[in-house]
Amino acid sequence: MSVVIAGSVALDNVKTPQDSQENLLGGSASYAALAASIFCQPIHLVGVIGHDFPKPHLDLLASRGITLDGLERNSGESFTWTGEYHDDMNSRTTHKVGLNVLEQWQPQVPEAAKTAKIAVAANMSPDNQMQMLDQVQADFVAADTMDLWINIANERLHDVLKRIDLLVINDSEAKEFAGTTNLVDAGRKLQAKGPRFVIVKRGEHGSFLFGEKPEDFFACSAYPLHSVFDPTGAGDSFLGGLVGWLAANGKTKPTFEDLKTAAVHGSVAASYTCEAFSTHKLQTVTLADIDARIAELRSYTNF
Repeated sequence: MSVVIAGSVALDNVKTPQDSQENLLGGSASYAALAASIFCQPIHLVGVIGHDFPKPHLDLLASRGITLDGLERNSGESFTWTGEYHDDMNSRTTHKVGLNVLEQWQPQVPEAAKTAKIAVAANMSPDNQMQMLDQVQADFVAADTMDLWINIANERLHDVLKRIDLLVINDSEAKEFAGTTNLVDAGRKLQAKGPRFVIVKRGEHGSFLFGEKPEDFFACSAYPLHSVFDPTGAGDSFLGGLVGWLAANGKTKPTFEDLKTAAVHGSVAASYTCEAFSTHKLQTVTLADIDARIAELRSYTNF
């Protein structure tokens, strides 16, 4: 069972209270694809990179069962993000964004990926998300977004919501997009815009999953970490882990109960991302690691 994931593939320059590193593997699609690959392969990656993109990053992706036929090579410079996390790790400052090759990019889904049963329009412009969705025939479609698109491409983002099964969005952006200060109200209002399911990410506090029935609500716990080294890409890893588990278990038309289990697996995958710079921890995670941490999480939340 394959998954197709389209989005940004980037170079990140990250500073945390502990350290700083440059030219790290980043981008919404990179994190999502690596997390999904823990559970199933192949993962079809659709994105664009520039002439300066390091070969070791590509070799790493390929080594995890991620096919790169949909990764366009461009003569320009790669998309870059430079940012700094502060002491509480819940706030960060973006110092520089270089759209570069991403600015004029239009996703081109390869033939082998068009029939993937699960598709992910990761965090990218709504126009790019629509272009990707026009090319796939998936049974289940998930999408992420961010405050930038809510502010500058709101109408097109609404068009995306009408074509997806699951919207994943963080808490502050959910409130902004829905026009409310209540997260439960925000989840239901976003659901009314089109998607059958909505997940509101709450960082270290887990996530809320909203299903089709009024009683379909699930509060998913985050795995409790003693320390967070670098939270970049955790939300994308959450989404990737979620769809990876669905694909691995043949859940191409998931029920609410299926998504509850998938969300837990996504949450645990994301916890590993936070333990090191970039994908350095995520890229080493195995199914056994996931299972062990889920067993711990279950013991913490049963009562």
